[in-house]
Amino acid sequence: MMQPTTGTQVWLSCRPTDMRKGFNGLTALVTEVLRGDPFSGHVFVFRGKRGDRMKILHWDGSGLCLFAKRLEKSRFVWPPIVDERLRLTPAQLQLLIEGMDWRRTVAIEVEQRPSAA
Repeated sequence: MMQPTTGTQVWLSCRPTDMRKGFNGLTALVTEVLRGDPFSGHVFVFRGKRGDRMKILHWDGSGLCLFAKRLEKSRFVWPPIVDERLRLTPAQLQLLIEGMDWRRTVAIEVEQRPSAA
């Protein structure tokens, strides 16, 4: 299982992608559509047209990794097709991979320590 490290950004392509694309095709989409660097160490997530397939492209420092998942009985929860990309947290990515509704998660606000006056 892929575990993004602290500081890793997760970018979701909101438009459906041809799931026949491999390393080269998805790398081109990262550069052209998501306006990102495929070799940055960030995670790039792509959805299939029907919503039941996803591919994840990630540079782990030694090479590109391509992960794929297909849900057999349901569909992933995707955002509306409006923008080209959306940033997720690593926790939201894990929920998305599991087929859960990641949109219902809200990060708690970290309370600021009072300053000594």
